[in-house]
This record gives sequence, structure tokens and C-alpha cells, in this order.
Amino acid sequence: GEMGVEGIQGVDGKQGEKGEQGSKGEKGDLGPAGVTGPSGPKGVAGSKGGRGAPGKKGSRGAKGARGDTAKLLRSAFSAGLSKPFPPPNVPIRFDKILYNDQEDYNPSTGKFNCSVPGAYVFAYHLTVRGRPARVSLVARSRKVAKARETLYGQEIDQASFLTILKLSAGDQVWLEVARDWNGVYVSAEDDSIFTGFLLYPD
Repeated sequence: GEMGVEGIQGVDGKQGEKGEQGSKGEKGDLGPAGVTGPSGPKGVAGSKGGRGAPGKKGSRGAKGARGDTAKLLRSAFSAGLSKPFPPPNVPIRFDKILYNDQEDYNPSTGKFNCSVPGAYVFAYHLTVRGRPARVSLVARSRKVAKARETLYGQEIDQASFLTILKLSAGDQVWLEVARDWNGVYVSAEDDSIFTGFLLYPD
């Protein structure tokens, strides 16, 4: 026959048992930042870093105090002959002073008197005319160097010599010519000069 009229809704049933745990859901969104925690303890010192680039040049410092200056020891002379053909076997008196500020050379005797011990340079430049010239450099009364120039007639030449001597205070040095070998000459146009100076003191 025909379907009957819909029946009345029944009473709610009892709560069913707890179902099984479902599968893990997806990761949720990041929450807001929390409050800053307290500072942690000081860490261990790190290794020494590499050397940095040089800094800029500093400003110039103040001028220092003046230092003590050692006294400079000096001794030097240069003298020329005023008359030709000086006497032999005695010191030649070079009496035309070119330089003698310390007065260690005596033009009256022709002798250099050492006041500062040390090494000295001695030199001469002599004009020789007409006859030979045999010249000796004398130090401490001993002929330490000898030279000669042989000329005859009206010839004119020059004789030069240079040496280094070690002297003590009080030592004397001079030039002299030998007998019969005395052509050492000087004129208005020709000089004969004896020179000496301290190279370095002891």
C-alpha cells in the first residue's frame, strides 16, 4: 500500500565513546616575540686579531734641549818662502804665512810644533830653478822622507810631496835642503809652500 506518515523524532541517543587520536595537524603561525631575557655570562677571550694598517703621521714634537758639543781640536798651517835658495842643513824658514790660526807653526824657526797628538798630513810644493834640490822632511830630528829634483841651466820645475805622520805633543816637523842641492826657488810668479794639518786626533 501507500507509505505511511512520517513518524515523530526520537529522543537523543547517549554520548558515544572517545574516538581515536587524529593525525598531526600543520605547523601553526609564529607567535609574538617574548620578553628579552637577562644577559648571559662573559665569554672566553678570542684569539689576537691581525695587525691593523699604520696610523697617520703624528704632529712634530717640541724641540729638544741643546746637547753638549765636544770641543773641536784643530791644527793647521800653510806658509810660503819669501827668498830663494834658503841655507842648507837647517830648517827652511817659510815666513810668508798663508794660514796659521792656531800658531802651531813658527815662521821664525821654520818648525811646526805639535800641540794636539794625532795623525797629521804634511805636504810641500816647491819651485826648483837652475840647480838640483834635495829636500828632506824632518820629524823628531830624524829625516823621515827624502826627495830630489835635478835641474841645470835656466830650467824651472816643481817638486811636490805628501805624507801622513803620527805625532805626539811636543814633536817638531820641518823641511831642509842638503848642501850643494839647493835649487829651491821663489819669485813674484813662483811660490814654494809648506803645509800641514791635523787629520784626526788621538
